[in-house]
Amino acid sequence: MNSPLMLACPVPFQTTSRVLLGHGSGGKLSAQLLNDVFLRVFRNPVLDRLEDQAILKIGGMRLAFTTDSFVVKPMFFRGGDIGSLAVHGTVNDLAMGGAEPLFLSAGYILEEGLDLAVLNRVAESMALAAKDAGVDIVTGDTKVVERGSGDGIFINTTGIGLVPDGVNLSASSARPGDRVIVSGFLGDHGIAILSEREGISFDTPIESDSAALHTLVRAMLATNQTVIRTMRDPTRGGLASSLNEIAASSKVGIELSETSIPIREEVRGACEMLGLDPLYVANEGKLIAIVEPSGADQLLAAMRAHPLGANAQIIGTVTAKHAGMVTERTAFGTTRIVDMLSGDQLPRIC
Repeated sequence: MNSPLMLACPVPFQTTSRVLLGHGSGGKLSAQLLNDVFLRVFRNPVLDRLEDQAILKIGGMRLAFTTDSFVVKPMFFRGGDIGSLAVHGTVNDLAMGGAEPLFLSAGYILEEGLDLAVLNRVAESMALAAKDAGVDIVTGDTKVVERGSGDGIFINTTGIGLVPDGVNLSASSARPGDRVIVSGFLGDHGIAILSEREGISFDTPIESDSAALHTLVRAMLATNQTVIRTMRDPTRGGLASSLNEIAASSKVGIELSETSIPIREEVRGACEMLGLDPLYVANEGKLIAIVEPSGADQLLAAMRAHPLGANAQIIGTVTAKHAGMVTERTAFGTTRIVDMLSGDQLPRIC
């Protein structure tokens, strides 16, 4: 790998009267913005669960409902683009609640002067990703802003799905003794985006892991849905931020084993070169599952039998100690605290 890039990652001030890039990191500043602004005025029992999707009971059915926005830079990258990413991210938010995704919306915010060939390429990619995922894009909207007021294309999505009977997943359900499973290699998406954005070349090209995970989730639920406590896709803020959210919601501690966490050598090397921690780097095709210990090995085997879970690993354990905190046992036998991301290692990642 060859690059002269130097990164500086100052920690933003925790108290500010302005929106910072760090407010979109999925870490501490995002949580602060959510609590100080949005939860303060929108609070209700469904929103207070703070899941990746809302589960609503309507007419005897349980409907999963989610919304997301995509501002990734660059919009085309090795392994995907903003169109396919928008479908995968929305489908995955539904799937983390155990839902079968059904329908999506697509709202486009376009900058004046955008090449229509670029827009066509994004729309075609989004359509193909939706077809591959088995969902329909059934409604949408388009707005155009003045040149210089956007960055080509931003996409907002909404997703709707149905939650099967008996599936009850919640970030507040983790219990001491549970196992922490990750579905595969971490950090691929974030490093792929960074390499495209900064023109960094690696000996082995790194591709985004962007993928729709609902078929993997379907296989997991079919194996033994009763042992799964909760699932999350570790996007912004990576593994560390997702696990901190679960630890805080469940009022438990989580202990990780560094040697068990699957990270490609290329990604690990890139992170070391750039001063990044791979546990905070975004993923777009991986999931975390907190699972009862009695069913962990069975579920792990089912995940490894699926193409999107072939490299799944048990990486840690839930504990009654240090409630609300995530720690990691390092390869050197020491223990470190894995806190929520303070700033934003890589902005505009999804």
